[in-house]
Amino acid sequence: MNVPDPIIRLVDVYKAFGSLVVLDGVTMPIARGKTTTLLGASGSGKSVLLKHIVGLLEPDAGEVWVGDVDMAKANARQKLAVRKRFGMLFQHGALFDNLTAGDNVAFPLVYHSNKSAAERREVAMEKLRLVELEDFYDTPTSSLSGGQRKRVGLARAIVMEPEVVLFDEPNSGLDPVTSATIDELIRRMQQQLGITFIIITHDIVQAVAVSDWIGMLHKGKLLEYATTEGFVASRHRVVREFMDRYIDVPPLHDDELLDP
Repeated sequence: MNVPDPIIRLVDVYKAFGSLVVLDGVTMPIARGKTTTLLGASGSGKSVLLKHIVGLLEPDAGEVWVGDVDMAKANARQKLAVRKRFGMLFQHGALFDNLTAGDNVAFPLVYHSNKSAAERREVAMEKLRLVELEDFYDTPTSSLSGGQRKRVGLARAIVMEPEVVLFDEPNSGLDPVTSATIDELIRRMQQQLGITFIIITHDIVQAVAVSDWIGMLHKGKLLEYATTEGFVASRHRVVREFMDRYIDVPPLHDDELLDP
């Protein structure tokens, strides 16, 4: 896989829980400063792969490099240092409903910076401005719509200016119009900030809309991993069937398809 300047490299990673093999020899370099999306059905291993990247799980075999640190062998202090380079947008936002939108964004700064309250507010306001919610700083989080909560979650994910942001199903629970708005926001922010974005989702429409690179996990194996253009042209039967349900792709004859 000729991925330029990878910031993360998974090398021949295996992980099983008892007799259930979840990752079966996954090798996946992730390009710095680009958006990489990992597709797959529920239970395909997407979340397990993310947990390996941040060191919450250790592989049974293989290497998980974040920069020059192999998370498979790193000690607790090294893992903590690496995790500080990450931001996270959780599937359901994981916001504190007893705080305002702005205070949610500023929350990491309270514990991980020496900034004053005024400085924290200024930084949080700047991030809310990036997600077009600067007028909502003092709005109770409980009164926000689903799309607004996702935006606040994204603003919080970048408030510490991380090198990498992980997205867990960013369009989950959103209607198509709001999903399209979130997709546009993700694409624009990545281009503007130059942060490495890693998205796990089953939403092929979103993947094509926002990604530079797309991979697909199936039964623990990385069936396809390519640029967005290359992925859409995939000849893998399972990948084609996955895409055919949601987007228009050029038809292929049965004898042109590859079985996993």
